[in-house]
Order: sequence, then structure tokens, then C-alpha cells
Amino acid sequence: MASKSLIQSVKGTREFYPEEMAQRNYIYEKVRQASQTFGYQEWDAPFLETIELYAAKSGEELVKEQSFVFPDRGGDLITLRPELTPSLARMIAQKQGELAFPVRWWSFGPFWRYERPQRGRSREFFQWNVDMLGVNSPEADAELIGVAATFLKLTGLTPQLATIYVNNRRLMDAQFDALGILPEKRMDVSGAVDRRTKMDAVKWDEYVLEMGLSQSQLDGLKQVLADYDLWQKSDELVRLFKALEALGVKDYVKFDPNIMRGLLYYTGTVFEAFDVSGSVRRAILGGGRYDNLLRDVGGDPLSGVGFAMGDVVIGIILKEKGLIPAFVPTPAPVLVTIFDEALWMESYSLAAELRAAGLKVTSYPEPAKLPKQFKFADRMGARAIIVIGPDEAAAGKVTVKNLSNGTQETVARAEVEKVVRKILESAGW
Repeated sequence: MASKSLIQSVKGTREFYPEEMAQRNYIYEKVRQASQTFGYQEWDAPFLETIELYAAKSGEELVKEQSFVFPDRGGDLITLRPELTPSLARMIAQKQGELAFPVRWWSFGPFWRYERPQRGRSREFFQWNVDMLGVNSPEADAELIGVAATFLKLTGLTPQLATIYVNNRRLMDAQFDALGILPEKRMDVSGAVDRRTKMDAVKWDEYVLEMGLSQSQLDGLKQVLADYDLWQKSDELVRLFKALEALGVKDYVKFDPNIMRGLLYYTGTVFEAFDVSGSVRRAILGGGRYDNLLRDVGGDPLSGVGFAMGDVVIGIILKEKGLIPAFVPTPAPVLVTIFDEALWMESYSLAAELRAAGLKVTSYPEPAKLPKQFKFADRMGARAIIVIGPDEAAAGKVTVKNLSNGTQETVARAEVEKVVRKILESAGW
């Protein structure tokens, strides 16, 4: 008889076995640490939203091509959230008169985009979002970049391994003005600049000319994109770099006129972080200032700056560089064995006592030969094994085996907690 084939997971999603879950939790831990170091509060929004929330400001590509959209039973078009900033804007607008500004919020949760799965990109991913609303200054922009740089530092990514590149949309608009690039063409030109590193140079030139730019405008644009001292013409960027130096993160940051950020709502500073030493060419994180967003979802105008980081690219980078901690199969480093059925509850009782004392303890779930239980403990990364056999039970004692060095000792039951703690301390638990 033919065997049944396994039902496969949905294309573009990921399955988190314990090792992958440990990596996700490690990233979350560093995200939380970096956010809270700067005083940001954790929050979240619905996973389901109406598509109209994104139609206003996120761009046609995100709405029509990248969102998972379906009608609910009432006929309304619903989407699995592809990003968080529009939800943030709506939630801030709803309580704009009640909140204490500036608002500093962060979140880490699941998102979905209908994209072609490839290395560094999946259809389902977790994303870190950090935002400050209520302050309009380069110094506020610098703080957000400081949060990002702090995260990189916490994970072991030095400035030699990862760099945050910054630009300013108002600075670029001034350059577009000087080149005579019409306002209605600037969104397309900005998108082209974003794609430049991914295209052949000749084809990129043709692509820009097809947008309606003249050859002289193209030549001028390429000169602008090669001018890495251009930031000195922007008062905002001069202030930004001064603040970054004061925050102690300037080593992580460089100006790059090629950073444009394609989304519609960025109005000032924009930035992206990249791995500069490895094989991943996608941005680690990206964001900027979006002063007009709140007004577009029904609130009063309010300045905002923020960034987002998906967990896929950063996970690949940290793993490639050996910066993910070694996986420990079990969170409980102590195993209490079950010698036989008569002593089963005796072992359960001891395990409960040790847990009540604050230790993380697992029990073998049924009587089995001790070598089998010892092998299980070794595979799960346990550091101490406890045995209560007939002789130990009769004498009011237990045998404790140290898996780090193979030694064992029989001690009074009242002493077992102290002995186990000593073993765990020596093993670095």
C-alpha cells in the first residue's frame, strides 16, 4: 500500500523547530534590550486590517501586489498586515489627545507579504518596529539611528561588519530642483535610485531615460549620487551627525546619497543598515521621518520617525558570522530519572521540590532502563541527573551525576538542591 505524502506548509512560511525558535527569541531579546535602553514602550496592533488603511500612503505595489487580501463574510477587503506604521498612525490618532508626547513605542510581531520567496525574503516574517512621534528634529532622528546601532552592537555586529547609511529627502529634493526634475517624476526617480545597485549600469541609464529625464539630467543625477560630501549642504544632516557623535554611535553611520527609501511617506531623514562584510545584500533595517502620515489617517498633523527590521536577513547574517549563541536543547538542565514504577511518585515529588526551590527540572515521563534515560539527558543537554533507586530511597538519599565531568555522589535528600546548584554554577548555568 502506498504511503501517504505529508501535507506541506504554505509556500513562503517558516517552521520554527526549537533551534530556530531559540534564534528568533535571541533576536527578540536583543530587540527588547535595545528598545528599552532608550525608554521605548512595547505595543502591538491587529494582525488583520482593512486594505484601505494601506491604500492611502503605502504605495500601489504594496497594496495590489504584495498584500494577502481576502473578503470577509461581510464583503469587506481584509489583509494580513504587511507593515505596521499605518496601524501605528491610526492608533495614535485615536488617542492623540490622551497620550503623553513624545511617544516612544516599539513592537516585534508577525507580518505577511505576497512576494517571491528567496534567500533573505519570505512571505511570513517577524519584524521589529521602533517609532518616536511628537518631535520634529534631526536629534530625534539620531536617537532612532542610535537605537538601531545599539542593537547591532548588542548582537556583536561591529561597524566593520554592519553600517547604517543615511540620506535626507529634503536634501535630495533640492538636488532634483537644481536638475529641473519635475515633482511628478520624483517618486519614479527615487524608486530608480533604490534599484540602482541591483541593475546593470547601462540598463539603469536606459531605465531612467525612459522615465522622461534628459541626458543632461541623468548625468547630473549620477554626479549627485556620487557626491559623498553632499550632506554638508544639509543643516539637518550636519545636526544629525553631531547628535550621533554625542550618542556614541557615529562609527556605525555614513552618508550615502543613494539611500532613498521608496515608500511614499518619508519626508526628511532616511536610513538603511547593511551587512558590509558578508554575502547578504539586502538591507538589515530601514526607516526615516514621515511627518505627514498621521494626518492621512484622520489625525492632526504630527511629526514621526521610525524604522523596521525583519528577522530573516538579520538571522542569516548573525548565523553566518557565528553570533547566534550555541543551541541548548532543553531549558531544564536537571533530569530526575524514574527508576521503577514503585518509585515513580517519589521521583516526581523530588522534581517538584526542586522546582519550588527555583530550579528548572524535567522528569523522565515513565520508568525505563537507566542507560536509556542517561542517553536522553545527554542528548537534551542536561547538566545533572538525579537517581532515586531502592537503596537511596531506603536511606533517605539520592544519587546526583554531574554530566560535565562524569562524576557522581550520593547525598542526603536535604542536600540535593545545594549539590545540584554547585554543578550548574560550574557548568555556567
